[in-house]
Amino acid sequence: MKQILKIRCKNNKKNLEVPLGSTLSEIFKTANIHMQHGPVSAKVNNKVEGLHFRVFRNKDIEFLDLRSSSGMRTYTRSLFMVLCKAVHDLYSGSNVIIDIPVSNGYFCNLKLGHPVTSSDVENIRRRMQEIIQAQIPIMRFEVTTEEAVKLFNDLGDRSKVKLLKNVGALYTTYYVLDDYKDFYYGSMLTNTSQLSLFGLEPFFDGALLRLPSPADPSQLGPMIKQHKMFEVFKEHHRWQGILGISTVGDFNEAVKKGFATDLINVNEALQEKKISQIADTIAAQPELKAVFIAGPSSSGKTTFSKRLSVQLLASGVRPVQISLDDYFVDREKTPRDEHGEFDYESLYCLDIPLINKQFNALFNGEEVELPKYNFQSGQSEKSGRKLRLNSNNILIVEGIHALNPLLTEKVPAERIFKIYASALTTILLDDHNYIPTTDNRLLRRIVRDHKYRASSAIETIKRWPSVRAGENKWIFPYQENADVMFNTAMLFELAVIKPQAEAILEQVPENCEEYAEAYRLRKFLSYFKPLPFRHLPPTSLLREFLGGSSFKY
Repeated sequence: MKQILKIRCKNNKKNLEVPLGSTLSEIFKTANIHMQHGPVSAKVNNKVEGLHFRVFRNKDIEFLDLRSSSGMRTYTRSLFMVLCKAVHDLYSGSNVIIDIPVSNGYFCNLKLGHPVTSSDVENIRRRMQEIIQAQIPIMRFEVTTEEAVKLFNDLGDRSKVKLLKNVGALYTTYYVLDDYKDFYYGSMLTNTSQLSLFGLEPFFDGALLRLPSPADPSQLGPMIKQHKMFEVFKEHHRWQGILGISTVGDFNEAVKKGFATDLINVNEALQEKKISQIADTIAAQPELKAVFIAGPSSSGKTTFSKRLSVQLLASGVRPVQISLDDYFVDREKTPRDEHGEFDYESLYCLDIPLINKQFNALFNGEEVELPKYNFQSGQSEKSGRKLRLNSNNILIVEGIHALNPLLTEKVPAERIFKIYASALTTILLDDHNYIPTTDNRLLRRIVRDHKYRASSAIETIKRWPSVRAGENKWIFPYQENADVMFNTAMLFELAVIKPQAEAILEQVPENCEEYAEAYRLRKFLSYFKPLPFRHLPPTSLLREFLGGSSFKY
């Protein structure tokens, strides 16, 4: 007689009875749920698992579709595997590096043994479509890590060997697609037929892998021109070449060999050199009267603006800080969102006419009295701070809307230099496992909110989707307006953040919704060898989040 398990399905609020050892795919069929864009994975006791996962105890299960961030990650990883399989089938001795998130897709560096042509990209796209139409199972296997290391060593995949040798896990999961074997650090689809939509197009010297839109998975995400963003990533690849590190496996090996301090010092020096170059560019244009700095949450733009101010002083330019927060309109004039709540992310929280009037006056050599926003009363007040710009002064203006042309539409554009600052992660777990830039920023914010704002990881994770929605609406559409982009991420930073972040994430209990994200981040951090942050210089951007900065905030 088969042993029966009880499953609580969150999607339809029903209790199910299933045989011991049932897969999530089998459980979904018994649940009688309609999902237009799924399921692609599921939360099992608030841990995301692939549909291969077998259940041997009573569980709470919530099936996820492509509109969820976890579901989209599962779909994307599976698409990566099909791409790698297609290249493997067509080009002997080739390799694929899943490289840069850009233009609503991923730039893929195709190592084919010759320059990539449009015909190559079309052949790969056609082979991917054949693999999908063949409805090939994606098989999941769990072996000892020693066996996995030997497997990928025999396959000549050095990036995976380096990663797995240093992770310290007893067992490793890998996946098989027909004759192709690969490792991915998250859940995967069970069959290629589930990959309903993708695009592959020539892009610079490689290919752009396009993905379904999370908002409408029946359509590809729009292809956005992001050439400046692409060049920033390419610049950091050149930095990786200087340091000799491109993957976490490379990094962990360097730490084991005692090179951690050298990595920190050289990476910090490269970043400082870039800030100095930006300052020199600004100082060489005397017509400039303001530097506007924008970036998403936890991008480190505050410390960047302070370090830029130091370098401007060294170039003979005297910076004057102005906060856009002081230009908030009175609270009763604040726009409301679709739920009737105050929308503090909106551009129209700011007194745009006053900004344009005062900036024009300052640029014309006139004196103005700056406003001061009282956050307790929700009222704009006079500050008593009067300001007139001298010939060698320049305004430093930081805020999420700083690149939006509507903010200063009546101010001469030639008087403003615009900078976009964000943490654009460039290090890879291995050639086929990319680290999302949003994970980098979320971990920064979790540590900062806990340390300086008395917020738990639960609260930060809960707020993160609304933060991201605001960024997608008010920041990312304008990032290509920047005169310069600056990458605040560093190759070593996740290893330095790890000790503090793990301790905070471990406080998230399994019975709360945010546990799935906390568990995913902890699992992801397990691939990094930790580094103490005492080795960071006092001006490091990371000290804005970790503490010990010589700057005042």
